[in-house]
Amino acid sequence: MRSAREPGDVELADAAAFRTELRRFLHATETVTSREGLTPERYDLLLMIKAATVANRPVTVTSLCEMLDLRQQAVTELVKRAAEAGLVARERSSGDGRVYHLRLTADAEHRLLRAFLALRDDRAALAEVFDRVDLRFRASSED
Repeated sequence: MRSAREPGDVELADAAAFRTELRRFLHATETVTSREGLTPERYDLLLMIKAATVANRPVTVTSLCEMLDLRQQAVTELVKRAAEAGLVARERSSGDGRVYHLRLTADAEHRLLRAFLALRDDRAALAEVFDRVDLRFRASSED
């Protein structure tokens, strides 16, 4: 008899299915973003800036560190390179001269939108597998 902490065969199979779909999604993201002249990391950066902007939140390197779960040095370099590529505009904060507010350029908006739309079916497939696995994991944890 298996202990309550040991995973069952279905739980393991679900975890494997989720990992497979996640890897497939990440590969699709690499392919799509490459067509738009972006890296997956730069796509994530643009997506986070856009999401914060739509939510009317100020976008700074500090806020991006939290959203991307990356260290400040990594985000600073990512923003610097995106700015050099003409994808991100930096404007000094009027309240604090040490802080820059970030926004997407028109080129970045177009590239992001094309990549985002191209990944729509892939996001849906990943969400479907995630929902199925989540339901089973929750059910198994209640047993």
